[in-house]
Amino acid sequence: MASYYPEPENIWQSIEYSSLGTSIAESLWAFPTLETIHVIALVTVFGTIAVMDLRMLGVASTNTPITQMSKDTLPWTWAGFILAAITGSLLFVSKASSYMINPYFLWKLGLLATAGLNMLYFHFVTYKTVDQWDSAAVVPSGVKMAAVISLVLWIGVVFCGRAIGFTLGIYY
Repeated sequence: MASYYPEPENIWQSIEYSSLGTSIAESLWAFPTLETIHVIALVTVFGTIAVMDLRMLGVASTNTPITQMSKDTLPWTWAGFILAAITGSLLFVSKASSYMINPYFLWKLGLLATAGLNMLYFHFVTYKTVDQWDSAAVVPSGVKMAAVISLVLWIGVVFCGRAIGFTLGIYY
């Protein structure tokens, strides 16, 4: 069944009306499958980050050194993040125009960027002294602050991601 799409007026419509975008949007199974994989990947990311953040807050797994927990969780975090980024990009392609005017999508992107900056600062500044607090049940306040900021940002990402699904098509 052929579809008619008007001439694109902007880059977002060009992306959405591309062959990839229309294939995903018109398929009965592609969007729901991608969305399911995206949610599973995001749960993996959030779960592994939450485990790490709760350890850094001294709330859980205080008998496990932070470096060991990081070694155990980081591969899963990155694998989940890469999968979430791929599936999220494919979901975006199918409804680019709607996503780009949805405030929850824009907030999600902002929160993701801020979470990334928090992670970069933590890994390149705070984590340099990990040998001093690696096995401590109580860690420095900078470590705790990074963990709290991380948890708040990732809860916001999950909230906004869920809100996108309920608000697509509302904003024009």
